[in-house]
Amino acid sequence: QVQLVESGGGLVQAGGSLRLSCKFSGRTFSLYVMGWFRQAPGKEREIVAARYASSSSTYYADSVQGRFTISRDNAQNTASLQMNNLKPEDTGVYYCAAKPRGNADWNHWGQGIQVTVAS
Repeated sequence: QVQLVESGGGLVQAGGSLRLSCKFSGRTFSLYVMGWFRQAPGKEREIVAARYASSSSTYYADSVQGRFTISRDNAQNTASLQMNNLKPEDTGVYYCAAKPRGNADWNHWGQGIQVTVAS
């Protein structure tokens, strides 16, 4: 069974940076697509970024393009999200997610971690 554990959230001033990490366990990490989602208060969960096992395949939401970077370390079974130039609208609960390659649905989720950006 896949388990995902996030770390690294917290409170930061606008313009600052945070790095989220997600530890993957239970299956072969390289066979899974890794993603980060977020949910702001009163809004639906949205995808922020995703990365396939091959380093050239990434996806970013328009709202974070150029500010966020998703990376993965296949040796450490870890996916990370580097968030720079944070804005108050980036505030929310961030979730790590995983799905097997070829799956349409994200079927494994972390517990979520709070990110708060103060103006």
